[in-house]
Amino acid sequence: MAEDLTSQVLQVLDSADGPVLTSEAFPNASFVAVKSAVDRLRSREYLLAEQIDRIELALTKEGEDIAEKGSNGARVFEAVRAALEGLKIKDLPAAVGDANVAKFGSGDAFKQKWVKKDGDVLRATADTIQDEVQQHLQQIRENKSLDNARVVADFKKRKYVVDQKSYAFKISKGPKFSTEFVKEETDLTAEMLASGAWKTVQLKPYNFKAKGALTPSGALHPLNKVRQEFREIFFEMGFEEMPTNRYVETGFWNFDALFVPQQHPARDLQDTFYISDPLKADPPREDPVPETPGSKELPTHKRTKSREKTLDYKQYWDDVKAVHEHGKFGSIGYRYPWAADESLRLVLRTHTTAISTYMLHKLALNPRPVRYFSIDRVFRNESVDQTHLAEFHQVEGVIADWGLTLGGLIGFMEVFFGKMGIKNLRFKPAYNPYTEPSMEIFSYHEGLGKWVEIGNSGMFRPEMLEPMGLPKDMRIYGWGLSLERPTMIKYGVNNIRELLGHKVDLNFIETNPAVRLDKE
Repeated sequence: MAEDLTSQVLQVLDSADGPVLTSEAFPNASFVAVKSAVDRLRSREYLLAEQIDRIELALTKEGEDIAEKGSNGARVFEAVRAALEGLKIKDLPAAVGDANVAKFGSGDAFKQKWVKKDGDVLRATADTIQDEVQQHLQQIRENKSLDNARVVADFKKRKYVVDQKSYAFKISKGPKFSTEFVKEETDLTAEMLASGAWKTVQLKPYNFKAKGALTPSGALHPLNKVRQEFREIFFEMGFEEMPTNRYVETGFWNFDALFVPQQHPARDLQDTFYISDPLKADPPREDPVPETPGSKELPTHKRTKSREKTLDYKQYWDDVKAVHEHGKFGSIGYRYPWAADESLRLVLRTHTTAISTYMLHKLALNPRPVRYFSIDRVFRNESVDQTHLAEFHQVEGVIADWGLTLGGLIGFMEVFFGKMGIKNLRFKPAYNPYTEPSMEIFSYHEGLGKWVEIGNSGMFRPEMLEPMGLPKDMRIYGWGLSLERPTMIKYGVNNIRELLGHKVDLNFIETNPAVRLDKE
């Protein structure tokens, strides 16, 4: 606990004729104790105070040793002078008692011409010397300064002294100065009220300028804040959120159902994380229909009668296999031997489109216009760098309806990105195994001064939709983008590893502001 200097400060001021410097009046007191007393008296107008900060010189450990024992050169001189017949060079470390002092001090002693070499023997050239280094360091220790810039610069280079910031107060008597400091009560008690003592006691005034203590609280991650903004946009446009709690998928849902061939590079170990235990999932079987998002049923002619009660996964499996191997539903397929074991391998999902595929397969029970979206984590076996992680978040949207066209997709993308404040778009033809036509979406980035890709989109292929049992005339839009890129732009993060992973600064998470996308 800091010493209470309140009464001592008042006594010093009472005996002084003018302002007092606390560093001179209380040289041995800690700054914390002095500041506590000054703040207490200043807030009650007992005194006036001005804080004075200045840079002083302080001795290092090596500097303190020299100030006490002498410089290295002087210690070498004393060892040589003490040897009446001279001192052999090889015996110098033992005579000085420190090999480093002997090594560096011998050079200083030769330079000052305090000793000379006579063969392999050192001899003193004088009876006494003046050790200016020691004297200067003693002066710095006493006065905290030295009026010789050249010597100070040399001492700093040798690491004998360092700059040290010091704090002090220049104090003088205030309008309510008194030599007696009346103890103040901090609480108004029931006893004071009952006895009437509250009329005479001195109550401590409120300090309305004091900063309150920080209240520990939870904080949303920036990704969650931007994610919520995206969710609000989707809900505003009539979308339903898909369940995305399955991080582990089979190769069937992650690749095959999306018409991705089994020889595709994305299915290599270099691009995908495969599960080692268990290696494979069970073969497909017929299951009861899970509950689907509610919607008004369409007329009977718009429904697939063979799938009104159950989802026949076995038939779906056979149709996907057929469309890959020889083609079906009007397609010639990829024409390669499709392997069931490859389709049953378990993987960490590489995109949330695997969930979209599953939801569209359930939609075949009751085909109707729907709008689905999802925002969740996906995994890619990529090298981690400033812009890539092995796991990130994908924002995905799906629209199913009759009569959809590519022009409608372009128009919808302009509306969707416009709600995020992104209005200057370009579309470039692209290739995706499960969409045709496909388009990459670009926007002009004002900060970078160039066009940057912000998403991918397309219309799902018949080879993907018809094996599900969806009507031939139903069309489905799909598009996606990452969650990390807009978050990094909004929060000014240049390295994605500072946003997600073990390098995240928790102070940044706790203090980051709420994000607001520039909506129309």
